[in-house]
Amino acid sequence: MKTNFLTIFAKVFHSNNLLVMKVIKIAFLTFLVLLISNISLSQIINKKMKTGFRVSQNRSIDVLIIHSVFNNSGGEIYDIDLIIKQFSKYGVSSHYLIGRGGETYRLVDENNVAYHAGKSSLPDGRQSLNSCSLGIEMVCSFNDSITYLQLESLVKLTKDLQARYKLKYILRHSDIAPGRKTDPWNFDWEKFNQMITLNTNQLK
Repeated sequence: MKTNFLTIFAKVFHSNNLLVMKVIKIAFLTFLVLLISNISLSQIINKKMKTGFRVSQNRSIDVLIIHSVFNNSGGEIYDIDLIIKQFSKYGVSSHYLIGRGGETYRLVDENNVAYHAGKSSLPDGRQSLNSCSLGIEMVCSFNDSITYLQLESLVKLTKDLQARYKLKYILRHSDIAPGRKTDPWNFDWEKFNQMITLNTNQLK
């Protein structure tokens, strides 16, 4: 007699609902990572800054910092050019900026030091983090979360950086400057970490 798969699944589901839901969640996250890994990293758009960084050579990079930003200087809050103009006004920048539609902009070459971390420190006690880190800005506001397209681009970019650098830390701006910074705002950090860890030999 053939066993009815759906009947068995139903019995298992009702007998241990929490376990099944956990398995489904892991399977779904794995599917998302596989889906994203099959999508080529979107063509990176160069919008190079003239300020907000200093030229460097042969620096050691082992930290990635995730930020949030929006235009707070008048006009459309998610306008990329206005955000970059705002960076220039304050003499700051990140290496990458990811727009609401998932577009990835390169603002500063990775070998150069971008002024994105400010006064901050790492769990191992290091300070002056700009010299050892890369920064990615996510375009969103205090009231909005990042879009799924932004998450896709961030995961793909992060995994690319993991493959090229021995990253010891992947942290939020608020992790390195608690009390001073609160970004990235409205960000599911646990989900992001699960997505970049799956199928990735990340440092523990």
